[in-house]
Amino acid sequence: MVEKTLIESQGSVHIPINDNPAIFETQTSIQTASSSVNTVSGPRQVNRAPEKKLTLFALRLAVLEKTATGLGTLGFIWATVVLLGGFAITIDQTDFWFITVILLIEGTRIFSRSHELEWQHQATWSLTDAGITSFRAVRSSSHIVVRACKAAFRWKPNRSNGEVRDSSHLRRLKHRNWEKKKTLTRTWTSSDVPLLPYGQWVFLSRNISRLLYWLQLASATACVVLSLLKLVRQNYGEVEKGDTDKRNRKSALTIFYGLALAEALLFLLEKAYWEWKVMYKKLLDEINDECELGPTGMVSVRRFFYDAYSKCVNGSIFDGLKMDLVSFAMELLDSDSSDEQLIGVRILENFTKKTQFSEDTLQKIGITITVIERLVEMLNWKDPQEEEIRKSASEILAKLAGKKQNSLRVAGIPGAMESISSLLHMGRNASSASICGDISKKEIISDQEDYGYWIFNLLGLQILKKLARDHDNCGKIGNTTGLLAKIIDFTHAGERLLKNDRAPESQILTVKRSLQVVKMLVSTTGGTGRQLRTEISEVVFTISYIRDILRYGEKHPTIQKLGIEILTSLALEDDATERIGGTGGVLKELFNIFFREGMPGNQNHVRIAAGEALGMLAFESTNNCQRILKLKAVEKLVDALDNSLLRINAARILRNLCSYSGPEGFQQLRGVTTAARIVLREIMAEENKLQEVMVGLAAHVFKYMTSEEASAMFDTGGIREADLAMALVQILKRYPQPQTKTPRIRRHVVELSIWMMKDRRANIQTFKNLGMEEYLEGITETTSEVESFNIFSGAIGLSRYKTSIHSLVETAMNLLTDE
Repeated sequence: MVEKTLIESQGSVHIPINDNPAIFETQTSIQTASSSVNTVSGPRQVNRAPEKKLTLFALRLAVLEKTATGLGTLGFIWATVVLLGGFAITIDQTDFWFITVILLIEGTRIFSRSHELEWQHQATWSLTDAGITSFRAVRSSSHIVVRACKAAFRWKPNRSNGEVRDSSHLRRLKHRNWEKKKTLTRTWTSSDVPLLPYGQWVFLSRNISRLLYWLQLASATACVVLSLLKLVRQNYGEVEKGDTDKRNRKSALTIFYGLALAEALLFLLEKAYWEWKVMYKKLLDEINDECELGPTGMVSVRRFFYDAYSKCVNGSIFDGLKMDLVSFAMELLDSDSSDEQLIGVRILENFTKKTQFSEDTLQKIGITITVIERLVEMLNWKDPQEEEIRKSASEILAKLAGKKQNSLRVAGIPGAMESISSLLHMGRNASSASICGDISKKEIISDQEDYGYWIFNLLGLQILKKLARDHDNCGKIGNTTGLLAKIIDFTHAGERLLKNDRAPESQILTVKRSLQVVKMLVSTTGGTGRQLRTEISEVVFTISYIRDILRYGEKHPTIQKLGIEILTSLALEDDATERIGGTGGVLKELFNIFFREGMPGNQNHVRIAAGEALGMLAFESTNNCQRILKLKAVEKLVDALDNSLLRINAARILRNLCSYSGPEGFQQLRGVTTAARIVLREIMAEENKLQEVMVGLAAHVFKYMTSEEASAMFDTGGIREADLAMALVQILKRYPQPQTKTPRIRRHVVELSIWMMKDRRANIQTFKNLGMEEYLEGITETTSEVESFNIFSGAIGLSRYKTSIHSLVETAMNLLTDE
């Protein structure tokens, strides 16, 4: 109850442009606001972050690593200062060489360790070669030849499903194309840098990483063996009695070998823990599965882990805990490496599509304007080698634009609309002919084999569709040079496509999305809407493309309905109304749909939409009314008054024909008088919208009848004029205030009452006896703007009546008082 009070007190008007309400009805702000209140969800649940397991693993490894390094540093200082510095001459020759060798191999291990992370990090830059440098990685590399031989002699059974082979072939082709990218760039990929002119395979950075790894293990193992050997034997040489220079030698050597042993064991423990978690527990695979990153996700997870581990080792051990996959991916977008960019967009694309991660991911992207700018910039990347990056960026922006606040940020970036417009490019041969179905699906696939233009077309239209939910964004779309023409081009669907039962789904979806975008644009309110409707109707192909959809799109009722609704909204503008009516066949096709029998019940909405469009096209357009009369549709419209599905719109069309056909159509409209009995029956029996329409029609139908014809009609219909007068007064009694659902009913009642009083003076006394004057005074005191308009766009009136309701009431009052 509190929420409702707050909503009503705001008094603001919000017009949704994605759901086009009936053009003849109003929509209040309370209705709209209440619907939005219902969508408020409960407290947002905090999503899990599976990558926390990796950052914790990195922290534990870093603790072991830093502890081992600390012990190694202490042992090195102890050896150089205490042993070799103080006892270099007095220690045994064996111990001297043992210490020297341990220091050398430990120095080698420390050097290798300090550079291993760098080489590991470089190795993960390549999407095809990235991997954890571990026992598993080295072992798998040793079996490359074996696997190649098995693959060469493996028996491949024949498959009946050719699409499986084709899809696998395309995947391999795409993989090879990505490989070729490295040879086409102007810079080296770090994992492929040959350090020496010969022996390139050995000296690739990924192989150097493995070499350093094994060198560390060998050094640590040698250190353990040498230290244990000396600690077990304790053969540090004899100390002669009274020799003060050698009395602390045993203790000093024991401490050194103990430090060396502890350091080496800690390092081996770290490596064992690493291998246990990575190789046997498959931690990285587990994180990849929990994040649902797919087959390519392992590259992203490995790279993330190395970065987190590097931060823990090189900085504070807690630095890695601050990392998460979303922030990591956002940082990679700014990289100059296409591999890193691809890793970043892959992570973000997957996270924005997963329910458990989507909300937090989109929120984080939405508040980082630099990331949005980068994604928008990627839409312009037309290099075939960057196709996947561009596609993923489009997918992310399509998800991001789904939230209004984010859509405003996207549209607010300079050049954003131009970037989105670049997605609507059709390619070399994929012109409008392919969209119309003039070439086969096989030919289209062949043309798009190197670059999926149609995928970007769909994504571009999807982004525009979501952006168009906001009024301001619609204005920006309209102001972007050439964008409207591109959108309308995609609405072109020829006979071959629409009547083809095996038409590619992607083409049908492209037509549908483009129509949805156009519908949202033409249903925009205010000055922006008028400008958009004018510009769209001025595109010479708009109406003819929709005509083709009406003519051939019987198998696609959803697309037909979208086209009809576009015509209905365009008809809000006088010039557009004339263009639609002047385009040959449009009115005829609308009537064909409106009167079509045998349509499934779930397609009745198409017939209703056609009736609304015809009613709008006939409204205040003498030319269109004349065109409709030439189609000889009056008799069918009269018959449709008995059809519960069609009667409301049939009555509207007939009323507009009677009102705006002019004197030239008088004779042709004489047949409308046969509908008088049906109209009277519905007035007496029905309520609400149907009653409003029938009362309005009656006020015009009776004008085509003489007094004698009217009396005969009342007699044969079994309804007395006094009964009709009573019904009209009851309507005024039922509606003491104007209603948004029936905003014209009181006006129509007054109009019909005026005709009745002018037709027969006896009706004046009847209305007096029924207290008509009191109800007319009530209308004067409660009149609102909602009763002053013929049609509405949301809560905005678009066509004001030439005769105000006050003038009608005054005329009726004069008739009553003149008696």
